[in-house]
Amino acid sequence: MKARELKIPGAFEFTPSVFPDDRGLFVAPFQAEAFEEAVGHPLRVAQTNHSESRRGVVRGLHYATVPPGQAKYVHCSRGRLLDVMYDLRVGSPTFGEWDAAELSADRFNAVYLPEGLGHALMSLEDGSVASYLCSEGFNPKAERGVHPLSVELPWPAGIEPVLSPKDAAAPTLEEARAAGLLPSYDACQAWYAQLKG
Repeated sequence: MKARELKIPGAFEFTPSVFPDDRGLFVAPFQAEAFEEAVGHPLRVAQTNHSESRRGVVRGLHYATVPPGQAKYVHCSRGRLLDVMYDLRVGSPTFGEWDAAELSADRFNAVYLPEGLGHALMSLEDGSVASYLCSEGFNPKAERGVHPLSVELPWPAGIEPVLSPKDAAAPTLEEARAAGLLPSYDACQAWYAQLKG
């Protein structure tokens, strides 16, 4: 398993070895030892999520209030996805910056987003499947979102974004910040320190 830290510190891309043979293939998209070595703490898994999307569907830009927030480990088990992370943590040295990785069922690569980062993905093919490991279960009172087209993100040209009514009604980044809805970098740092013991 190869680990690569992304542009936003604390976010990683993981790429496992894939073992094909005449029967098909075998791959381990999540490996606890490699994860802990790269990130510095184990991943607590409280919930797994599975979404299937047609081409152009955008899910996000989602985050949860910190603490505890919701860290995510995401891989693509069918098709191709553009996975985007955005630093929404007010006071962060990388506030307003983003990074992205194309996830595919050919590579089984995954991204890890720590608590406090915004997360969005776009399906690049019909029937693309995202599988998530989440550090916390769904908590509607803590769930937040920013309109995914209100900030500059690397959505591919030639694919019309398809949003849910909820995501289309989400506030812009400026509106969320003015309303005090964005996570604090200091609160996130304190939470990360607690996770690392």
